[in-house]
Amino acid sequence: MKIGDKVSISPQVTDRTDWIEGTIIEIEKNPYAGIVITAKSADGEVFFEKEDLFRPLGEEACTH
Repeated sequence: MKIGDKVSISPQVTDRTDWIEGTIIEIEKNPYAGIVITAKSADGEVFFEKEDLFRPLGEEACTH
């Protein structure tokens, strides 16, 4: 994943019922938490958390 990529953001991060779409605006290599992704949703909210709570857009529909 890189800045500008579209991602799905976990409900665990957003406190919503479903995964939502966002765009990566920052990637941080945190020495304690590992890779931390910051993404902005279409409605302008910004969310950040460990990278495992973000999926490249379309990955959840992949059947391979």
